[in-house]
Amino acid sequence: MEKRATMHDVAERAGVSQATVSLVLNGVPNARISRATRRRVEDAVAELGYRRGRAHVVPVDRKRVMGLFIDEVSTTPFAAPLIEGARDEAAQQDVTVATFCTGNNPVLERAGMEMLASQNAIGAIYCTLITREVVVPEAFSSLPLVLLNCYEKRVHHPAVVPGDIVGGFTATEALLKAGHRRIAHLAGEHIVEAAIEREKGFRRAMSKWQVPVDETMVTLGGWTIRAGRERALALLSQADPPTAIFCFNDRMAIGCYEAARSLGLSIPEDLSIVGFDDEDIAANMAPPLSTMVLPHDEMARWAVEQLLDGSEGIDADERVQKLKIECEFVERQSIAPAARS
Repeated sequence: MEKRATMHDVAERAGVSQATVSLVLNGVPNARISRATRRRVEDAVAELGYRRGRAHVVPVDRKRVMGLFIDEVSTTPFAAPLIEGARDEAAQQDVTVATFCTGNNPVLERAGMEMLASQNAIGAIYCTLITREVVVPEAFSSLPLVLLNCYEKRVHHPAVVPGDIVGGFTATEALLKAGHRRIAHLAGEHIVEAAIEREKGFRRAMSKWQVPVDETMVTLGGWTIRAGRERALALLSQADPPTAIFCFNDRMAIGCYEAARSLGLSIPEDLSIVGFDDEDIAANMAPPLSTMVLPHDEMARWAVEQLLDGSEGIDADERVQKLKIECEFVERQSIAPAARS
């Protein structure tokens, strides 16, 4: 799949938040955005070739609306790019996205679907905030459906998820390319699929570079700043500590920064660190954190395109697939060449 500029890319280039980019691109009235900021966003859009999406034909017998069902919106910061990506892509076809936060409540899901079906909507997107396998409820059988950030064991509907294995591989390889060989991995909890896949990517990169994995350097469990700090302190207090750490997420990387500094270590001179997720704070850490970007905006846009393609009569057998979109590596200043291996 051809990689195209996303709203995240525009925000990075313009030096603003994705929320600001969204306000500018959508012409929100009364938004308190300076003329200079608007110009930076517009220039970034032009430089990156950010496009609004290809044209789709919406059948005349369908209302220009589709539903997005999401289980949670507050437990992580990643709901916004999923919702905004879908909304922005649909808006290019003058289609509205009705968002339902259901908490996996079947009563609420059924009510939302009944409303969409009564309006003869284009279809629905079934989304989970955490990447996972799902069993699609029967209520979603009344309209065309695409799965976003989740998938079925047996594929019945188009689905899109992030490429976490490749992401873990890329993050680890960035450290290997810098000459590091004693690399630790602060893994997540194995009840989270992303944690399992990112660890697989870590191990594949180490194997490719023929670097044995020191199992004492792979610590399992946790995802918070506190967990990152505690586990990094234990690793860095060893007689032969790691020279680099790949963290399951950026929050654990923040904890690594705190642990390193409490021990008098400098980042990246004494310790290189890579995170994952590219939360807003990552670019503002000291030094800015190298990390992986979750392609949630691009995934959501793909999901919308799939629904619109289905409305254009594309054969269902040709459309049913599980797509993995690669995570982009953002190199900042938290990696330095290894002083020792």
